[in-house]
Amino acid sequence: MTDIISRSRAVIAPSLAFVTDIHAVKAEGAWITSSDGRRYLDFSSGLAVANIGHNHPAVVAAAKAQIDAFIHTSDVYRTEPMVALAEKIGTIAPPGLASCFFSNSGAEVVDGAIKLARFVTGRQGIVAFTGAFHGRTLGAVSLTTSNVKYRRRTHPLLPAVYHADFPYCFRCPASRNRDACGLECRADLERIFRTVIPPEEVAAVIIEPIQGEGGYVPAPAEYLKYLRETCDRHGIVLIFDEIQCGMGRTGRFFACQGADVVPDVLLIAKGIASGFPLSAIVARPETMEKWSPGAHGTTFGGNPVACAAALATIDVIEREGLLERALTLGRRATDRLVDLSRRFSAIGDVRGPGLMIGIEFVKEDGSPNPEACRKVRSACQERGLVLIDCGRDKHVIRFIPPLIATDAEMDQGLDIFEKALDGSA
Repeated sequence: MTDIISRSRAVIAPSLAFVTDIHAVKAEGAWITSSDGRRYLDFSSGLAVANIGHNHPAVVAAAKAQIDAFIHTSDVYRTEPMVALAEKIGTIAPPGLASCFFSNSGAEVVDGAIKLARFVTGRQGIVAFTGAFHGRTLGAVSLTTSNVKYRRRTHPLLPAVYHADFPYCFRCPASRNRDACGLECRADLERIFRTVIPPEEVAAVIIEPIQGEGGYVPAPAEYLKYLRETCDRHGIVLIFDEIQCGMGRTGRFFACQGADVVPDVLLIAKGIASGFPLSAIVARPETMEKWSPGAHGTTFGGNPVACAAALATIDVIEREGLLERALTLGRRATDRLVDLSRRFSAIGDVRGPGLMIGIEFVKEDGSPNPEACRKVRSACQERGLVLIDCGRDKHVIRFIPPLIATDAEMDQGLDIFEKALDGSA
């Protein structure tokens, strides 16, 4: 592996920070094979992209069939895969969200959603949340506050962007314990409306229903409902960034469905096409109709091969019952992880629905413990389990196996995690 590392460092921009130095040569299901023949259980799912596992046969077959027909058309021609995918998304998205604009990445649809909200409202203000990660393009990073490294030496950023406290229950911004919660965290958004920008000048509120890079932190359903009511009252576009928490990972196609809250705009990427570059802005038709032709565009977005892969991905999730599987396997994992948290004081919190589980490491005083997180991750990798971290202090492990992982694979991963805890935490 040393050769690929040195070659990579010579030609790949160092701003691209690799999570591991593993030289992958093959991926299948829940497994990655390295150049030295070692197999790793991939509980990163390619950073929440391979939700149905690596190289699912149905996705491979759909992509190959489309390649045999044609690979690219841009927006010069209409294609069946793009139209069929938009129609299909309308059946799995929250009610009323049935008009799509396809792009290539999560950051692209975040930028597009900002443009859409400003265009249709005629307003400029955007409200995001502390700890948010929406991408690294100049527009998306203006909303991102999960870590200052993403914003360093990039100012000035987009104007009229404001950040409210995210409802991070384990580290409550209002210093309440969970039993005494009265959603006091709402006060910070109201403070912004009262002292910083009036709500009638706000185009959009954008939130991750479950923060990703910020620490795998679910927003309470009551808070999402409060945002819906607030946006309705003031004519603000409510945007849910489900780039990481969507496509079945929580046991629903989209996390907001578990809270029974419908946004005005839904953003999808990562798991939508099982590794092919694809993302989507999904909105109500009456919203999209206000976006005049040519106001936004793309060369590669909605690529027919990627759309064919996405259709196959959705079909696999439905046909193989992977939404229910995510809940069942998630309960199996969470039950054991909660038990481990009682035995190991370094685990402060285990949270998240389905197979989007955050494991937060703490010191004796309850403060973040990035060193324990790093040691456990490293020990897991040495034993053949790949995990990735998140959180402002890199003190949270993301436990995100593919939805197709078997019970035996889940138990194997949990066994490795427990042994790593024994030796590290």
